[in-house]
Amino acid sequence: MYHRCTGLHYTKFLDQIHATRLFDWYLEIGCRTGRTFAPVRSKTVAVDPFFLAETNIIGAKPALHLFQTTSDAFFASEFLPKLGITLSFSFLDGMHLFEYLLRDFINTEAHSAATSVIAMHDCIPSNTPMTTRDLNNLPKGSWTGDVWKLIPILQQFRPDLTITALDCKPTGVVLVSGLDPANRVLSQNYDAILAQYMATDLEEFGADKFHGSFALTDARTFRDAGFPLFAGCALSEDLALHPTKVSP
Repeated sequence: MYHRCTGLHYTKFLDQIHATRLFDWYLEIGCRTGRTFAPVRSKTVAVDPFFLAETNIIGAKPALHLFQTTSDAFFASEFLPKLGITLSFSFLDGMHLFEYLLRDFINTEAHSAATSVIAMHDCIPSNTPMTTRDLNNLPKGSWTGDVWKLIPILQQFRPDLTITALDCKPTGVVLVSGLDPANRVLSQNYDAILAQYMATDLEEFGADKFHGSFALTDARTFRDAGFPLFAGCALSEDLALHPTKVSP
């Protein structure tokens, strides 16, 4: 049985995080128009193979770095370590095939701190058609692909991580905390994970088994509690930038 995510819409959830929490460095993978990172007030790195930004996306950010490339190419460039960047909060919403999200998670965790948080989008599908891997026959409406597999993969290979599944419309937001940037279990087992999960679909895995493996957290309640998972990676509001236009 599938569960539907009917809570706060994920864009509003992200908006409200960034309205109340300031981070040192924020990473977003899969941005396209820039809608989800435009309200960010933190130093930001945004990665997408094809940007279509037509509005003010820098806003109150002290810095914004745009990379119009794949996430694999971005991480291979070693931009983050070259600049000594440690990510505080990251939102992964790239290609909806689990092997891509797995690589993004591996690379993002390696450049995060133990107190950082990684958010993954579209990991809680509400029906079978939206989980297809067939890029030539995508469903109308939401398409999650098979990135739902990241939940059982992390449960199996990284039980040390804390998974918080939020009921954000339409297909959930999964927060991962308790990170260990030195952990190499996922990268060392990458080929074995692909061999185990590539041919598995959600019907074969079992929708009941999948949804029964985690509890859905109400996103509004999480928000009203002050986004508690982010307390350890947020900066003081005193450090927020307030851009002022200087008259000539």
